[in-house]
Amino acid sequence: MSIFKISIWLRIIRIKFLLSSLLAVILGLVLNYYQNNFINIIQFLLTLSGVISLHISVDLLNDYWDFKRGIDIKTYKTKFSGGTGILPSRLLKPSNVYFVGMFFLLIGILIGTYFVYYHGFVILLMLIFATISIYFYSTKIVDHGLAEIFVCIKGTMIVLGTYFIQNNDTNIEIMIIGINIGLLSSLVLFIASFPDFEADKSHGRKTILAICGKKNSTLVYWIFPTMIYCITAFEIFFGYLPYSCLAVFFVLPLVINSGILLNKNYNNIRILEVIIGQIILFSRLYVILLIFSLIFDFIFV
Repeated sequence: MSIFKISIWLRIIRIKFLLSSLLAVILGLVLNYYQNNFINIIQFLLTLSGVISLHISVDLLNDYWDFKRGIDIKTYKTKFSGGTGILPSRLLKPSNVYFVGMFFLLIGILIGTYFVYYHGFVILLMLIFATISIYFYSTKIVDHGLAEIFVCIKGTMIVLGTYFIQNNDTNIEIMIIGINIGLLSSLVLFIASFPDFEADKSHGRKTILAICGKKNSTLVYWIFPTMIYCITAFEIFFGYLPYSCLAVFFVLPLVINSGILLNKNYNNIRILEVIIGQIILFSRLYVILLIFSLIFDFIFV
């Protein structure tokens, strides 16, 4: 395979966006060490491989179905939204993209099945949910207004599943922290749907944005950071997270600035691209600060 062909596959896989799944798995690992003082590296690497495989699968299948339904042809392309443009440009065959997407889904299922054998019913439920929701994400879930809920559950399960695989147990604290990571994913998806508003609506996609409209969605936006930081304050106040995790409030101005910009520029594609970039940066910095705050606490406190 030529270097050019490899670069095309890396583009359609959205290699840069795999960082969100990587950080969620690392957070689950660090939370396990913070609470239980041990790490199983082999289990961690297998978990990471499974999660990344499933992430690649959903992205490839999403590109495939968006192309088949004609959505990608109508979307306005930005660095962060509107699809990769690979299939509309005929750089890859749709059938090949579908095949590779299903291949990565199978890899994720096989790794998940291994974990089911050793960890039982909880992982089985997660695997069933992941398999069904990934395959039907672009055709059923998005069309019924459940996309943001799906990614919230996905983010929660990555943290929860990573923790559970490490020690075969879980608790309410880990679930609450996982929900916050899920909300970050929902916020990114929500804000990235603004440039795709017309294309999504014309093809029957019931995103939050399509249901509420652009103007009302600028108010809906504030629900996400409010919930994220209220949950964070709750976690710290009740001792689920150490005080060092207050560091995540350093990136609060980033999400506030994005909300202010969105209120006046929800029809401005150029500004929307800036806002989406800021929200992606915010979501990553939040998780990175959380990870390093936990590491700092068990090393120095």
